[in-house]
Amino acid sequence: HEPLGVVGQIIPWNFPLLMAAWKLAPALAAGNCVVLKPAEQTPLGICVLLELIGDLLPPGVLNVVQGFG
Repeated sequence: HEPLGVVGQIIPWNFPLLMAAWKLAPALAAGNCVVLKPAEQTPLGICVLLELIGDLLPPGVLNVVQGFG
């Protein structure tokens, strides 16, 4: 199987870390890069998660876009 390339993921406000883990793990395990957009109400949880796993991944594999919309 081939990786898709870049996967865009939008994380809802309820259970942000659990939903991020459910979406990140399969995408990264398949060899894809991820652009993650957390909900406006819960951006800090995703930042903490990124600090924890950011050093384990090469630069540019996991990217976070924050903001409204």
